[in-house]
Amino acid sequence: MTTADVAAVPLADFDHRAQLRRAVIASTVGTTIEWYDFLLYGQMAALVFAKLYFPSSDPLTGTLQAFAVFAVGFVARPIGAAIFGHYGDRIGRKAALIATLLLTGLSTFLVGCVPTYEQIGIWGPVMLVILRFIQGIGVGGEWGGSVLLSMEWARTGKNRGLLAAWPQFGGPAGFFLANLAILAFSRMSGDQFLSWGWRVPFWLSLVMVAIGLWIRLGILETPIFQRVISEERVARTPVVEVLRRQPREVILVALARMGQMAPVFVYNAFIFTYGMKVVGASRDFLLVVLLIASFMSFFTIPFSGYLSDRLGRKQVYIFGAVATGLFGFAYFAMLDTAIPGLIILASLIAFAFHDLMWGPLAALAAECFTPRLRYSGASIGFQLAAVFAGGPAPLIATAILASTGSGQMIALYIFGCAIVSVAATAALPSVRGRDFARDHL
Repeated sequence: MTTADVAAVPLADFDHRAQLRRAVIASTVGTTIEWYDFLLYGQMAALVFAKLYFPSSDPLTGTLQAFAVFAVGFVARPIGAAIFGHYGDRIGRKAALIATLLLTGLSTFLVGCVPTYEQIGIWGPVMLVILRFIQGIGVGGEWGGSVLLSMEWARTGKNRGLLAAWPQFGGPAGFFLANLAILAFSRMSGDQFLSWGWRVPFWLSLVMVAIGLWIRLGILETPIFQRVISEERVARTPVVEVLRRQPREVILVALARMGQMAPVFVYNAFIFTYGMKVVGASRDFLLVVLLIASFMSFFTIPFSGYLSDRLGRKQVYIFGAVATGLFGFAYFAMLDTAIPGLIILASLIAFAFHDLMWGPLAALAAECFTPRLRYSGASIGFQLAAVFAGGPAPLIATAILASTGSGQMIALYIFGCAIVSVAATAALPSVRGRDFARDHL
């Protein structure tokens, strides 16, 4: 059945609840796999890549170089958002999502095959950069489609926040699986972890992609995009049009993510640098800490999406940004005690405050854009933040640590990001009274 055929079939002919359930499952499983792929790289950048691909540098400089390669994936994400946003608004959410899954999964598998610096010299880091860039393009196109696939099946706006939070759930789920895989193969390979053990979690991506592909091939296009096709309102150049018609919303969505995106990559990637070099914690202990914190997010993210349906997207998001900005100072103070219980508690609180932003973010961003431009607009706004907030965050935190030696100065950086988020979120347009399924330009 083609996209046009689907558009011609009345929505009433489908089992709406069954399709909604399948769409939510497909979105959540897909984003889990995509985030597993993308975040696994971040963990390995701190643990492995500095040693294997930048061996001539001192430890801190090698970490900076590894995080610089890590940041390349974030630079690629807006490009992926523009590419797949175009096709997602032109030919449908489903087709774009199948392509992003294959692109990200295959590039992740190949990362596990890259020879080290000792084996092929500078070509090892070069190959890492290329694969990381491709991976970033795939992830850049994934988010918008997954969110829309889920929330565009909602009949009303009463539960859109909760529905959109399930693809967001894929973030901590992928992070949990990535850390679990690292911990498991670290234990299994022992002293051979730097030799071959680190590669296996990347190779597992191929199995996960096969599962995700099987699930996504069985879903239908969303009713809202079906309506866009049937009413012949498909945009010819959606990326150009959304940047011309709604540039303010694109920029504000990107800025709103500052206080969410920068801190979370300090919490889940830079923590290895700070925890091992400053606090003196072990690699395995920090992995366990992150496993516990990400498991908690399985519950806090859907709950924060539910809260946004009851209290308002902007209200919940702004509260989360304020709490995150203020808690950064306590976070590093708790880490500095080197007391295991306080380190775990610091991560739990940090992730809980972050999740108050991550849960409502999907609906908050998507509701700003008209249906026929929504994939492009929400994706570009969401992924632009990756360039100046997500990718540079571990790099900036490492540089601050190198120059000041102070975790409190890194907390000040988090606080500044939170201020930007609060101001941008407050300026986002209100969606009350707006028909989510109709153009509002």
